[in-house]
Amino acid sequence: MKIPGPDHPITITPNPRRVRVIVAGKVVVDTTSALELREASYPVVNYVPRKDTDMSLLTPTDHTTHCPYKGDASYFTIAIDGKPQDNAVWSYEKPFPAMAAIAGYLAFYPNKVDRIEELPA
Repeated sequence: MKIPGPDHPITITPNPRRVRVIVAGKVVVDTTSALELREASYPVVNYVPRKDTDMSLLTPTDHTTHCPYKGDASYFTIAIDGKPQDNAVWSYEKPFPAMAAIAGYLAFYPNKVDRIEELPA
């Protein structure tokens, strides 16, 4: 486990905008409770609560990855109209303590969805 610091900063802040995730023309997420995770020089990632996600469209997969800063990620496939997007969504169910705010939240790969919108709240 690595701790974020000056050499690899990570911040988690509430996103003041409304976040929507669109897949195959369907709104999968619509929330005003997203969290923005900024990690080093990587693009900002929106983590969204499950309560604002259509979980009926997500199926857990066996795929996992490990981040030395956040912990073990689990993945989901999105299937709409018989068109699966494999491992398009990830979640840290039990992240390391420094990342506890994103526990159970979901993040979407931008290249596996139609778009991730940020709108005025």
